[in-house]
Formats: sequence, C-alpha cells, structure tokens
Amino acid sequence: MRVIAGSAKGFGLSAPKHLGLRPTPERVKEAVFSSLAERIPGARVLDLFAGTGAFGIEALSRGAASAVFVEKDGRAMALVAENLRKTRLGERARMFRDDARHALEVLVRERAVFDLVFADPPYFKPDEAARGGSRRAPFSWTQFLLDSELLPLLVAPGGVFLLEHFVKDLDLETEFYATGKTLGFGDTRVQVFTPRA
Repeated sequence: MRVIAGSAKGFGLSAPKHLGLRPTPERVKEAVFSSLAERIPGARVLDLFAGTGAFGIEALSRGAASAVFVEKDGRAMALVAENLRKTRLGERARMFRDDARHALEVLVRERAVFDLVFADPPYFKPDEAARGGSRRAPFSWTQFLLDSELLPLLVAPGGVFLLEHFVKDLDLETEFYATGKTLGFGDTRVQVFTPRA
C-alpha cells in the first residue's frame, strides 16, 4: 500500500494484517481520487474509521489543507501517526482517537466543517450475521452513517460524503443526501453523496 500521487508519492504505508484492517484497494483509491481531482487542493478532509490513514494521507499529499483522522483502535492510530511521520504530512493533520459516534458529536460542537468526508466502516454482511445465529439485530455502521443527523452538519456547502461499503449493500437510501456516482471494483464500492439543501 502506497501513496499514489502528490508530495508523498511512492511512500509505502504501514498496515499490519494482525490488526484486522481492511485497507481500501489501490485501484479503488485511484478511481476515487481521479473523480475528486479538482476538489482536493485546499480541501478540509475528515477520514472516519481511518485505519492506516491512507485516504486522508493521500488527500494531504495531493494538496488538501487539513485532515482529521478518527479511529477508535489505539494500535491503528499508532499506524496513522507512523504513516504521517513517514510522509512528513503531520503538520496539517489532527488525530482523533475516539468512537465515530462520539467524534461526530464533538466535531459538531466545535462547528467543524469539511469539504470531503470519507468513511470506511466495518462491513456488515447479512449472510455472515445469519450464520452467527444471534437473535439481536446486528449493528450496521453503514446504516448508522446514512441515518446520522449530525454527519450532514459537518459537510461544507458544495462538499461531498464518500461511503465505502460492501458490494452487496444495495439499499443505501437516505433522506439526508442525494446519491451521486458509484466507484469501485470487486467487493468494494464507494458511493458519493451530496447533502440535500
């Protein structure tokens, strides 16, 4: 896994497999950033479920003004810090170790706004949930983000929300956003949303 373009082009990013991270495939990342090319310079970026920080770091490398990395796992956040150090992009970054739900509350209280919000939550796979035999309805981070009344408040006018999801997640309807293009390959899709007026 590496930075594709910009000031940190070619830098390899650390992503140990033992953390159970699922980094965005390079082909998907390349397609997303190609579609966002004009939006990146000067953008304020929020990277939710940051993992290794690959999305936010790619944006910073391409000229984004700032990036906030939200990640609950301390070991993953250490990877974000390491990758920011290696790419020398830490001065424009804020690392926020927290649960995504609480992070959204804090950022709204701070009146933060972002031109690009990217979220790569854990995939919810209904077939796996069924095999588990639990009677309790499984929690879906994808659905939480689509239903959140706080997240649209963080998207600046003219900004976009990009949601990475499992290819079989077909029902991505939401009252808060208009649906734009879909990007991706294999099991990974990235849906582009714009907040409704």
